[in-house]
Amino acid sequence: MGFTTFWKRLNATQLNIAIQTFSLVAIFFEGYDQGVMGGVNASPRYVQEVGIGLPDGTVTNTTHQGGIVSVYYLGAIFGCFAGGWVADRIGRVNAIFIGSMFAMVGGALQAATQSSNFILGARVVTGIGTGVLTGVTPVLVSEVSSAGHRGQFLGYVFIANYLGISVAYWLSFGLSFIDNGFSDIRWRFLLAFQCIFAILLFIGIKMLPDSPRYLASVGRNKEALEVLIQVRGGHLTLAVEKEYAEILEMSKHGRKSSPTEFLRILSGRANGTGINDQHLGRRAWLCLWLQIMASWTGITAVTAYSPVLLSQAGYSSIKQNGLAGGLNTIGIVGTIISAQIVDRLGRRRCLMGGAFGLFMVNLIAASVYEGSRSHPEKAASFAPAAVAMLFLFNLIYAATWGTVAFLLPTEFFPSEMRAQGNGFGITGWAIGVGWTTLVNPIMFGALTSRTYFLFAGLNLLWVPIVYLFYPETADRSLESIGALFLPDSPFNSAMEQSYRENGIIVADKAIGGIVDKRNSDKESSPELA
Repeated sequence: MGFTTFWKRLNATQLNIAIQTFSLVAIFFEGYDQGVMGGVNASPRYVQEVGIGLPDGTVTNTTHQGGIVSVYYLGAIFGCFAGGWVADRIGRVNAIFIGSMFAMVGGALQAATQSSNFILGARVVTGIGTGVLTGVTPVLVSEVSSAGHRGQFLGYVFIANYLGISVAYWLSFGLSFIDNGFSDIRWRFLLAFQCIFAILLFIGIKMLPDSPRYLASVGRNKEALEVLIQVRGGHLTLAVEKEYAEILEMSKHGRKSSPTEFLRILSGRANGTGINDQHLGRRAWLCLWLQIMASWTGITAVTAYSPVLLSQAGYSSIKQNGLAGGLNTIGIVGTIISAQIVDRLGRRRCLMGGAFGLFMVNLIAASVYEGSRSHPEKAASFAPAAVAMLFLFNLIYAATWGTVAFLLPTEFFPSEMRAQGNGFGITGWAIGVGWTTLVNPIMFGALTSRTYFLFAGLNLLWVPIVYLFYPETADRSLESIGALFLPDSPFNSAMEQSYRENGIIVADKAIGGIVDKRNSDKESSPELA
C-alpha cells in the first residue's frame, strides 16, 4: 500500500481526525500570515531593511508600508481563482499540495528579505499560496462532512485561523524583548516560522483521499463510494447509499469549470438546465458580498488597529501588546461557540444575530470612547469598558460571521465547480480586507473613535439584507441546495418555497435509484455485493 493510499489503513475516526488536522494546519497558515505583519512592521530592523522609515523604527512612508502589506491580498485573489479552477480539475488534495508549495517558498523568501522589492515579490508568492489554501480547504471539509455537521466541522477548522493570528501576536510580543526589539531575529523568525506549517502540509496532505464529491464529478465513482463509506463510519448503511446516490445523480449533470466561466457566471449567462446549476451568478454575488459585509462589520479595525485603540484608552505599550494578543485569543473561544451553534441555529440566525450583537457592541464602544474624549480626566475609568467591548466584539464575530462567511460559499455551488465557486467568496474576503485596511487609517484619522458609530450602522443594515436575500443551508445536503436557486426571484421567501417544492426531488431520485444502483454495481463493487 503506497503513500497516497495510506488513508486506507485508518479507521473512520482516524481518517476524519487526519482530514481535520491537515485542514487546521492549512487555515492556521492563513491566520498566522494575516496577523504576522503587525509584529514585523513594529520591528525597527525591518523598517530600516525595506526602506520605509528610520533606524529607530519610526515609519516615514506609510503608503509604502501599506503597499507591502496589501500586495499580499492581490496574490490571494489570484490564488483563490487559480486554485479553485485547479481543485475542480485535478482535485482538492492536489490543489492544497500546490498551494503549500507556494506558501512554503513565499514564507522562506519573506524571511530572507533584502529589500523592498524583494519582500513585495515574496508577499505576492505567499498570497497566492494562502489564496489556494483558504479557497480549497473549506471545500474539502464541506464535501466530506455530513449535512447535519457541516457547519460544526468547518467551525472547528476555523479555530486555527484565530489560533494562527494569536500565535503571531504572542510570538511578536515575546521576540520584542530580544535586544530591546532591535534585532533581525524579531522579524525574520516571525516570517520564517510559518514555513513549518507549509512544510507539514506539503509532506502530509497527499496521504489523504480526495472528497467523494470531486471523485464522482470526474467519473471515479468506485473511489467516491470507498471514501464515503470510510468517512461515514466504515460501513455501508442506507444513509450512505442515499448520499452516494444523490452525489451520482448530481454528477450526471455536471460540467467542467473554466476561467472564462467566471465571467459568464458573474454576468448571469452561465446557467444550465439541471436543478443544481441555476442562477450561478446570483450565488457568486451572494458569496462575494457576504465576505465584503463581514469585513465591514469592523473586524479589520479591531484586529489591525487594536494597539492604537488601546493606546487611546490610556494603556502602556506593553499592556497594549499583551491585550492585543488576548483580543485575538478570545476569537478561539468564539469559534468553538460557532461550531456548537451554526448547525443548531442555522446560518441565517447566526448572521442576523451576530450582526445585531456587533451593532450593539460598536454602539457601546463608540459611546465609551466618546465619553473618554469629552472627559479626558476620566479616561482611566472608561478604559476597562472600552477594552471589554473590544473583547466582546471579537467573541461575537468569531461565533457568527467569522465561520459562516466562509461556510456558505462552500455550500452554494455544485460539486464540479464548488472550489472555483468558493473562490468568489475568498475574493470578497480579499477585496473586503484590502479595502478596509486601506481606508481604516483615513477613517480613524478623520473620525477617530467615532468610526465605530459607522460600523454600528453598517451592522444594523446587514440584518435585513441577510433576512431578505440569504437562504438557509443548514441540515440540507449539498446536492439538494441547488433547489433554493431555481426561482428567478432573489428573495429568501421564494427560495424557501422552491426548496419545499423541489428539494425533495433529489432525494426521491436518489432513493428510487438505490435498488437499481445496487444491482448494477454488485459486480464492480464488492462493498455493494
